[in-house]
Amino acid sequence: MIVILGGGPAGRLASIRLASAGKQVTLIEHGGIGGQCLHSGCMPVCALNDVARLIHSARELHDLGVVDTVPAPDFPVLLKKMGEIQQKITSILDEETRSAGVEIIYGKTGRFEGGTVFAGDEQLKADAVIAATGSRPHIPAVPGVYLPGVFTSRTLPGMKNLPKKMAIIGGSVVAAEFAYIFSAFGCDVTILSRSTFLKDADKHIRPLAIKELAGVTIRENTPVISIGGKDSVSSVLTPAGKLEADAVFLAAGLVPNSEALDGLKKGPLGEVIVDNHMQTSVPDVYACGDVAGPPYLTPVARHQGIVAADNILGIPRTMDYQNIPRSINLTHELAYCINESKGMGSLAILGPAGPGSFWSVPTGQTGLAKVIFDPETGDLGGFCAAGPGGGLIAGYMAFLMKRHFSVHDFEDFIEVHPSTDGVYGLAKYASSLIRKHKNS
Repeated sequence: MIVILGGGPAGRLASIRLASAGKQVTLIEHGGIGGQCLHSGCMPVCALNDVARLIHSARELHDLGVVDTVPAPDFPVLLKKMGEIQQKITSILDEETRSAGVEIIYGKTGRFEGGTVFAGDEQLKADAVIAATGSRPHIPAVPGVYLPGVFTSRTLPGMKNLPKKMAIIGGSVVAAEFAYIFSAFGCDVTILSRSTFLKDADKHIRPLAIKELAGVTIRENTPVISIGGKDSVSSVLTPAGKLEADAVFLAAGLVPNSEALDGLKKGPLGEVIVDNHMQTSVPDVYACGDVAGPPYLTPVARHQGIVAADNILGIPRTMDYQNIPRSINLTHELAYCINESKGMGSLAILGPAGPGSFWSVPTGQTGLAKVIFDPETGDLGGFCAAGPGGGLIAGYMAFLMKRHFSVHDFEDFIEVHPSTDGVYGLAKYASSLIRKHKNS
């Protein structure tokens, strides 16, 4: 029997892969299947962002005189309906996983101790183990951090009403996405970033994100000293002074859930150390997903789960972290993948007008398209696809980069029109420039 600890993206995909190959698989999940992605990560952001974008679009059209009103969210109803849909998705994932032949044990915490795997206090005999116990929001050691009115992505459903003034602690993608959402909902939002805001983002994407967060106050290099309040949050203290806030949202990173994994070698963040086969320091024990550390991305977790499963099945497979696309979901999907080396050339234009961006032409907020390429060979070194559908474009473009496609391969590309994809056109143009240079 193969035991999998955790039913998030990594553990669930691994369990289906193994069970589909005829293995006896038991998955232990103490909460709801789907993990952080479904319950407090990607899906809640999707749900809230859909509403935020609707309000943004209505406001844009209102400013142009096309529509006469801008809707406001009924926040308690929004959270209630969001929860109902999440439960629907949970039931679908449960059925899909069980139909693949996976036994699921709910309500018990899976742990690994002394070379043995447990479901609660019950000892299980396992031929192999996959630890996919995920992560949780990092709670900074700041006085007042446990006051009522301080929220994380996990505790957000407990927010009864929209705050008037919200402080978001952190400078990450999560901080940016929730700042956009709550600003669109009508809150006065301030981001408090300990260092540079979105410091790891592409150099073209970062200013674009800041532009799309025009209604948000962003304070960089601003550590939080304490969170003030008596019965609930009323302020946040920084070196620059006191900031009034009736809610605080923590977006200060993630911590691997590795405490119940005893005897496995771990890194400084508590992450389980694995090799490129997702094998831990203990034979026949694998780890994948957030518990194995950054980059904390659902697609990476899924792929890690498949890599771990294949190696258990005797199919040698390694994890490749090159050319992983990323996205920041604000007004548009600000997606990119950069594998740039010295001497690369680049071309960039404003995003084309099309579905989801036509009415943004007057404000110039149609996004961005960029290609990075080798000026001699045309090999792709990166791209930005910031606009409606940017995430879809980025996934396929990153795959083409992994397969060593060049800008010349786009010569015969025929697009769907209308479209907001400007990357293919830039690739064609880059190809023509290279050919012209070589023929001159």
